[in-house]
Parts: sequence; structure tokens; C-alpha cells
Amino acid sequence: MSQELMQVVEQSIHELLVWVGFGTLVGLAAKAIMPGRDPGGAVATLLMGIAGCVIGCGTLLYFLEGQRVSPISPIGFAAATGGAFVLLLFYRILSGSFWVEAEDGDQMIYHKHRRRRRRVLLRDG
Repeated sequence: MSQELMQVVEQSIHELLVWVGFGTLVGLAAKAIMPGRDPGGAVATLLMGIAGCVIGCGTLLYFLEGQRVSPISPIGFAAATGGAFVLLLFYRILSGSFWVEAEDGDQMIYHKHRRRRRRVLLRDG
């Protein structure tokens, strides 16, 4: 392979690893800020962090015209964490794990933990 192609491949792999690492940190920070149990595993946290970075930094760029915002900076990290937090909040609201209808149907109540523990039946045997 040519030297230029090797540099392009190396740069692409570097960018991918930076986005994976940064997305994971942003997703973990957003899940740490949000109280309660969080849906999803490692891949969902990674994707939420990357999407939060795009949304948060994109919103910041919209309001700060003419300035460059790098996602890997303190202000970029804060904006990315805010974007991931908003994504997680909307997911919880739309999935129904944030609000649950009351018994009489007239009011909405806050419900911290929607998931219930499974009971394990122990069998002799």
C-alpha cells in the first residue's frame, strides 16, 4: 500500500477510537447525573454518548456563530454530556419509566423504579 493510504487508514482508526472512548465517557457521565436505574448496556451507553455529543455540540455551535467548538474540550464535554442527558431524559419519558398513571387515572405520579425484581424460586433437588 502507498504511504498516503496508510496515513488515511491510520487517521481514520484514530478518529474512530477517539469517538468510541469519548462517547463512552460522555454516556457514563450522563447516566451518572440522571437518578434512578438506566436502560441499556455498554453499547447503548456508547451510542447515547456519541449522539449526545453530536446534539450537544451542534446546539452549541448553532448559538455560538463563528466559533469552533471541539468535542474534546471542557466546553465540548459539558455540551456533549448535556445532549446525552437530554436524550436519556426523553427516552425515559417516552418509554414510560419516568411517569406512571395513578390508580384513579386523574393524576400522574413520579415513579422512581419501574422495574421489579424477579423472584427466584429455589427447588430442592
